[in-house]
Amino acid sequence: MTSQRRLAALAAQLAPSPCAASAVTLSAEVAAALAAGRPVVALESTIISHGMPFPQNLETALAVEAAIRARGAVPATVAVLSGVCHVGLTAEQLAQLAQLGRAAVKTSRRDLPLVLARRLTGATTVSGTMLLAHAAGIDVFVTGGVGGVHRGGESSLDVSADLLELGRTPVCVVCAGVKSILDIPRTLEVLETQGVPVAAWQSDDFPAFYTRRSGCRAPARLDSAAEAAAAVAAAQRLGMAGILLAVPIPADAEADGAAIEAATAQALDEATAQSVVGAAITPFVLQRVAELTQGASLRANIALILHNARVGADVALALAALRRTR
Repeated sequence: MTSQRRLAALAAQLAPSPCAASAVTLSAEVAAALAAGRPVVALESTIISHGMPFPQNLETALAVEAAIRARGAVPATVAVLSGVCHVGLTAEQLAQLAQLGRAAVKTSRRDLPLVLARRLTGATTVSGTMLLAHAAGIDVFVTGGVGGVHRGGESSLDVSADLLELGRTPVCVVCAGVKSILDIPRTLEVLETQGVPVAAWQSDDFPAFYTRRSGCRAPARLDSAAEAAAAVAAAQRLGMAGILLAVPIPADAEADGAAIEAATAQALDEATAQSVVGAAITPFVLQRVAELTQGASLRANIALILHNARVGADVALALAALRRTR
Protein backbone atom coordinates (compact mmCIF):
# COMPACT_ATOMS: atom_id res chain seq x y z
CA MET A 1 0.00 0.00 0.00
CA THR A 2 1.37 3.44 -0.91
CA SER A 3 1.95 6.14 1.69
CA GLN A 4 -0.97 8.13 0.29
CA ARG A 5 -3.29 5.16 0.59
CA ARG A 6 -2.15 4.45 4.15
CA LEU A 7 -2.85 8.07 5.09
CA ALA A 8 -6.24 7.94 3.38
CA ALA A 9 -7.12 4.77 5.28
CA LEU A 10 -6.09 6.36 8.56
CA ALA A 11 -8.15 9.47 7.81
CA ALA A 12 -11.16 7.26 7.03
CA GLN A 13 -10.82 5.61 10.43
CA LEU A 14 -10.98 9.02 12.09
CA ALA A 15 -13.96 10.26 10.08
CA PRO A 16 -17.34 10.43 11.82
CA SER A 17 -18.99 7.03 11.58
CA PRO A 18 -22.64 6.68 10.49
CA CYS A 19 -23.37 5.32 13.96
CA ALA A 20 -21.86 8.37 15.67
CA ALA A 21 -23.58 10.78 13.30
CA SER A 22 -26.96 9.14 13.89
CA ALA A 23 -26.64 9.87 17.62
CA VAL A 24 -26.59 13.63 16.96
CA THR A 25 -29.55 15.84 16.05
CA LEU A 26 -28.59 18.78 13.84
CA SER A 27 -30.55 22.01 13.69
CA ALA A 28 -31.93 22.81 10.25
CA GLU A 29 -29.46 25.69 9.88
CA VAL A 30 -26.44 23.55 10.77
CA ALA A 31 -27.57 20.61 8.63
CA ALA A 32 -28.00 22.86 5.59
CA ALA A 33 -24.61 24.51 6.12
CA LEU A 34 -22.77 21.21 6.45
CA ALA A 35 -24.50 19.76 3.39
CA ALA A 36 -23.44 22.81 1.36
CA GLY A 37 -19.85 22.77 2.62
CA ARG A 38 -20.28 26.12 4.39
CA PRO A 39 -18.18 26.88 7.48
CA VAL A 40 -19.68 25.85 10.81
CA VAL A 41 -18.30 26.68 14.27
CA ALA A 42 -19.19 24.54 17.27
CA LEU A 43 -19.80 26.16 20.67
CA GLU A 44 -19.90 24.55 24.08
CA SER A 45 -22.82 25.02 26.48
CA THR A 46 -21.16 24.72 29.91
CA ILE A 47 -20.14 28.36 29.61
CA ILE A 48 -23.88 29.12 29.45
CA SER A 49 -24.99 26.91 32.32
CA HIS A 50 -21.99 27.00 34.65
CA GLY A 51 -19.71 29.79 33.44
CA MET A 52 -21.90 32.87 33.89
CA PRO A 53 -25.01 33.92 35.83
CA PHE A 54 -28.38 34.58 34.20
CA PRO A 55 -29.12 36.76 32.23
CA GLN A 56 -25.51 37.53 31.22
CA ASN A 57 -25.10 33.92 30.08
CA LEU A 58 -27.99 34.16 27.60
CA GLU A 59 -26.96 37.60 26.38
CA THR A 60 -23.41 36.35 25.81
CA ALA A 61 -24.53 33.15 24.07
CA LEU A 62 -26.69 35.13 21.64
CA ALA A 63 -23.92 37.68 21.06
CA VAL A 64 -21.37 34.95 20.34
CA GLU A 65 -23.65 33.31 17.80
CA ALA A 66 -24.30 36.71 16.20
CA ALA A 67 -20.55 37.41 16.00
CA ILE A 68 -19.99 34.14 14.15
CA ARG A 69 -22.83 34.82 11.71
CA ALA A 70 -21.50 38.33 11.10
CA ARG A 71 -18.21 36.76 9.94
CA GLY A 72 -20.04 34.52 7.46
CA ALA A 73 -20.03 31.22 9.37
CA VAL A 74 -22.80 29.27 11.08
CA PRO A 75 -22.79 28.78 14.87
CA ALA A 76 -23.62 25.37 16.34
CA THR A 77 -24.09 25.41 20.10
CA VAL A 78 -23.88 21.85 21.46
CA ALA A 79 -25.93 20.47 24.34
CA VAL A 80 -27.97 17.48 25.48
CA LEU A 81 -31.67 18.28 25.84
CA SER A 82 -33.87 15.69 27.53
CA GLY A 83 -31.49 12.92 26.56
CA VAL A 84 -30.96 14.00 22.94
CA CYS A 85 -27.62 15.32 21.65
CA HIS A 86 -28.17 18.58 19.78
CA VAL A 87 -25.69 20.34 17.53
CA GLY A 88 -27.20 23.74 16.91
CA LEU A 89 -29.78 25.25 19.26
CA THR A 90 -32.70 27.58 18.63
CA ALA A 91 -32.98 30.86 20.54
CA GLU A 92 -35.71 29.27 22.66
CA GLN A 93 -33.48 26.29 23.51
CA LEU A 94 -30.62 28.64 24.42
CA ALA A 95 -32.95 30.56 26.74
CA GLN A 96 -34.16 27.39 28.43
CA LEU A 97 -30.59 26.22 29.04
CA ALA A 98 -29.52 29.63 30.35
CA GLN A 99 -32.39 29.74 32.81
CA LEU A 100 -31.75 26.17 33.92
CA GLY A 101 -28.16 27.13 34.78
CA ARG A 102 -26.31 24.78 37.08
CA ALA A 103 -29.30 22.47 37.29
CA ALA A 104 -28.10 21.20 33.91
CA VAL A 105 -25.63 18.33 34.20
CA LYS A 106 -22.06 19.35 33.47
CA THR A 107 -21.43 16.81 30.70
CA SER A 108 -17.96 15.61 29.77
CA ARG A 109 -17.23 12.68 27.43
CA ARG A 110 -17.60 10.18 30.27
CA ASP A 111 -21.00 11.57 31.27
CA LEU A 112 -22.69 11.45 27.88
CA PRO A 113 -24.00 7.84 27.97
CA LEU A 114 -25.49 8.30 31.45
CA VAL A 115 -27.07 11.67 30.62
CA LEU A 116 -28.60 10.17 27.47
CA ALA A 117 -29.78 7.01 29.20
CA ARG A 118 -31.50 9.01 31.95
CA ARG A 119 -32.92 11.53 29.45
CA LEU A 120 -31.39 14.45 31.29
CA THR A 121 -30.43 17.90 30.08
CA GLY A 122 -26.68 18.38 30.00
CA ALA A 123 -24.36 21.26 29.17
CA THR A 124 -21.34 19.95 27.32
CA THR A 125 -17.78 20.69 28.40
CA VAL A 126 -14.87 21.01 25.97
CA SER A 127 -14.39 17.25 25.74
CA GLY A 128 -18.12 16.52 25.35
CA THR A 129 -18.49 19.24 22.74
CA MET A 130 -15.46 18.05 20.76
CA LEU A 131 -16.82 14.52 20.59
CA LEU A 132 -20.27 15.61 19.36
CA ALA A 133 -18.89 18.26 17.00
CA HIS A 134 -16.66 15.65 15.35
CA ALA A 135 -19.58 13.24 15.08
CA ALA A 136 -21.47 15.97 13.22
CA GLY A 137 -18.54 16.68 10.90
CA ILE A 138 -17.52 20.06 12.38
CA ASP A 139 -13.79 20.87 12.44
CA VAL A 140 -13.62 24.16 14.38
CA PHE A 141 -14.83 24.70 17.94
CA VAL A 142 -14.74 27.93 19.94
CA THR A 143 -14.70 28.09 23.72
CA GLY A 144 -13.53 30.43 26.47
CA GLY A 145 -10.68 28.47 27.96
CA VAL A 146 -9.85 24.78 28.07
CA GLY A 147 -9.42 22.73 31.22
CA GLY A 148 -6.03 21.50 32.30
CA VAL A 149 -3.94 20.24 35.16
CA HIS A 150 -5.29 21.63 38.41
CA ARG A 151 -2.92 23.25 40.85
CA GLY A 152 -1.54 20.43 42.97
CA GLY A 153 -2.44 18.05 40.17
CA GLU A 154 0.91 16.28 40.51
CA SER A 155 -0.49 14.88 43.78
CA SER A 156 -4.25 14.78 43.14
CA LEU A 157 -3.97 13.62 39.49
CA ASP A 158 -6.80 16.06 38.74
CA VAL A 159 -6.26 16.48 35.01
CA SER A 160 -9.08 17.69 32.77
CA ALA A 161 -10.52 15.28 30.21
CA ASP A 162 -10.21 18.18 27.75
CA LEU A 163 -6.50 17.47 27.37
CA LEU A 164 -7.05 13.79 26.57
CA GLU A 165 -9.83 14.67 24.12
CA LEU A 166 -7.48 17.01 22.28
CA GLY A 167 -5.13 14.05 21.91
CA ARG A 168 -7.70 11.83 20.20
CA THR A 169 -10.42 13.92 18.49
CA PRO A 170 -9.58 15.87 15.29
CA VAL A 171 -11.13 19.25 16.08
CA CYS A 172 -9.40 22.63 16.17
CA VAL A 173 -10.17 24.25 19.53
CA VAL A 174 -10.00 28.05 19.55
CA CYS A 175 -9.73 29.39 23.09
CA ALA A 176 -8.10 32.07 25.27
CA GLY A 177 -5.57 29.55 26.50
CA VAL A 178 -5.86 27.63 29.73
CA LYS A 179 -7.93 29.02 32.58
CA SER A 180 -5.65 30.97 34.90
CA ILE A 181 -6.93 29.05 37.94
CA LEU A 182 -5.01 26.02 36.62
CA ASP A 183 -1.35 24.96 36.49
CA ILE A 184 -0.45 26.24 33.04
CA PRO A 185 3.14 24.89 32.72
CA ARG A 186 2.04 21.36 33.65
CA THR A 187 -0.95 21.64 31.33
CA LEU A 188 1.36 22.45 28.41
CA GLU A 189 3.51 19.45 29.33
CA VAL A 190 0.48 17.13 29.22
CA LEU A 191 -0.56 18.56 25.85
CA GLU A 192 2.92 17.84 24.53
CA THR A 193 2.73 14.28 25.85
CA GLN A 194 -0.63 13.88 24.09
CA GLY A 195 0.95 15.05 20.83
CA VAL A 196 -1.35 18.06 20.54
CA PRO A 197 -0.12 20.93 18.32
CA VAL A 198 -0.39 24.15 20.35
CA ALA A 199 -0.06 27.62 18.83
CA ALA A 200 -0.73 31.16 20.01
CA TRP A 201 -2.62 33.57 17.78
CA GLN A 202 -0.42 36.47 16.67
CA SER A 203 1.69 36.14 19.81
CA ASP A 204 4.85 34.43 21.04
CA ASP A 205 3.37 34.09 24.55
CA PHE A 206 0.82 31.52 25.66
CA PRO A 207 -2.19 33.42 27.06
CA ALA A 208 -3.75 32.86 30.48
CA PHE A 209 -7.46 33.40 29.85
CA TYR A 210 -8.06 36.74 31.65
CA THR A 211 -4.58 38.00 30.76
CA ARG A 212 -2.55 38.03 27.56
CA ARG A 213 0.54 36.33 28.99
CA SER A 214 0.97 33.32 31.25
CA GLY A 215 4.74 33.51 31.62
CA CYS A 216 5.04 30.49 29.31
CA ARG A 217 6.29 30.77 25.76
CA ALA A 218 3.89 29.37 23.19
CA PRO A 219 5.17 26.25 21.39
CA ALA A 220 4.30 27.89 18.06
CA ARG A 221 2.75 31.02 16.58
CA LEU A 222 0.10 31.45 13.86
CA ASP A 223 -0.52 34.91 12.44
CA SER A 224 -3.50 34.45 10.12
CA ALA A 225 -6.64 32.41 9.62
CA ALA A 226 -5.09 30.98 6.44
CA GLU A 227 -2.09 29.71 8.42
CA ALA A 228 -4.34 28.18 11.05
CA ALA A 229 -6.52 26.52 8.41
CA ALA A 230 -3.44 25.09 6.69
CA ALA A 231 -2.28 23.62 10.02
CA VAL A 232 -5.69 22.03 10.62
CA ALA A 233 -5.73 20.56 7.12
CA ALA A 234 -2.19 19.22 7.52
CA ALA A 235 -3.06 17.57 10.82
CA GLN A 236 -6.08 15.93 9.22
CA ARG A 237 -4.01 14.63 6.29
CA LEU A 238 -1.62 13.05 8.80
CA GLY A 239 -4.49 11.45 10.73
CA MET A 240 -3.67 13.47 13.85
CA ALA A 241 -6.15 14.58 16.48
CA GLY A 242 -6.91 18.04 17.89
CA ILE A 243 -5.14 21.39 17.58
CA LEU A 244 -5.21 24.06 20.27
CA LEU A 245 -5.21 27.65 19.02
CA ALA A 246 -4.73 30.01 21.97
CA VAL A 247 -6.01 33.54 21.33
CA PRO A 248 -4.94 36.29 23.75
CA ILE A 249 -7.73 38.39 25.21
CA PRO A 250 -7.92 41.85 23.54
CA ALA A 251 -5.55 44.29 25.23
CA ASP A 252 -8.31 46.71 26.15
CA ALA A 253 -10.25 43.96 27.94
CA GLU A 254 -7.35 42.39 29.83
CA ALA A 255 -7.89 41.99 33.57
CA ASP A 256 -5.41 42.93 36.31
CA GLY A 257 -3.23 39.82 36.56
CA ALA A 258 -2.24 40.38 40.18
CA ALA A 259 -5.85 40.89 41.26
CA ILE A 260 -6.96 37.77 39.39
CA GLU A 261 -4.18 35.70 40.96
CA ALA A 262 -5.01 36.93 44.47
CA ALA A 263 -8.71 36.19 43.96
CA THR A 264 -7.90 32.76 42.52
CA ALA A 265 -5.72 31.85 45.49
CA GLN A 266 -8.47 32.87 47.92
CA ALA A 267 -11.13 30.99 45.93
CA LEU A 268 -9.01 27.82 45.87
CA ASP A 269 -8.48 28.04 49.63
CA GLU A 270 -12.23 28.41 50.11
CA ALA A 271 -12.89 25.43 47.82
CA THR A 272 -10.55 23.30 49.93
CA ALA A 273 -12.16 24.49 53.18
CA GLN A 274 -15.63 23.70 51.83
CA SER A 275 -14.57 20.31 50.38
CA VAL A 276 -15.45 21.33 46.82
CA VAL A 277 -13.99 18.65 44.56
CA GLY A 278 -14.10 17.20 41.05
CA ALA A 279 -16.23 18.83 38.38
CA ALA A 280 -17.57 21.37 40.88
CA ILE A 281 -14.19 23.06 41.43
CA THR A 282 -13.95 25.13 38.26
CA PRO A 283 -17.49 26.63 38.39
CA PHE A 284 -17.03 27.37 42.10
CA VAL A 285 -13.69 29.10 41.63
CA LEU A 286 -14.81 31.08 38.56
CA GLN A 287 -17.87 32.36 40.44
CA ARG A 288 -15.83 33.35 43.49
CA VAL A 289 -13.20 35.07 41.34
CA ALA A 290 -15.97 37.08 39.67
CA GLU A 291 -17.33 38.05 43.08
CA LEU A 292 -13.93 38.91 44.54
CA THR A 293 -12.97 41.03 41.52
CA GLN A 294 -16.35 42.79 41.57
CA GLY A 295 -17.25 41.51 38.14
CA ALA A 296 -13.97 42.35 36.42
CA SER A 297 -13.29 38.71 35.58
CA LEU A 298 -16.81 38.26 34.18
CA ARG A 299 -16.40 41.29 31.91
CA ALA A 300 -13.08 39.89 30.71
CA ASN A 301 -14.69 36.48 30.14
CA ILE A 302 -17.38 37.98 27.92
CA ALA A 303 -14.84 39.99 25.92
CA LEU A 304 -12.55 37.04 25.30
CA ILE A 305 -15.26 34.61 24.18
CA LEU A 306 -16.55 37.17 21.66
CA HIS A 307 -13.02 37.69 20.36
CA ASN A 308 -12.45 33.93 20.15
CA ALA A 309 -15.70 33.56 18.20
CA ARG A 310 -14.53 36.01 15.54
CA VAL A 311 -11.15 34.32 15.20
CA GLY A 312 -12.73 30.86 15.12
CA ALA A 313 -15.20 31.91 12.44
CA ASP A 314 -12.34 33.29 10.33
CA VAL A 315 -10.44 30.00 10.69
CA ALA A 316 -13.54 28.01 9.67
CA LEU A 317 -14.01 30.27 6.63
CA ALA A 318 -10.38 29.84 5.62
CA LEU A 319 -10.61 26.07 6.04
CA ALA A 320 -13.74 25.90 3.88
CA ALA A 321 -12.02 28.00 1.20
CA LEU A 322 -8.93 25.79 1.32
CA ARG A 323 -11.03 22.68 0.75
CA ARG A 324 -12.78 24.22 -2.24
CA THR A 325 -9.41 24.62 -3.96
CA ARG A 326 -8.51 20.94 -3.62
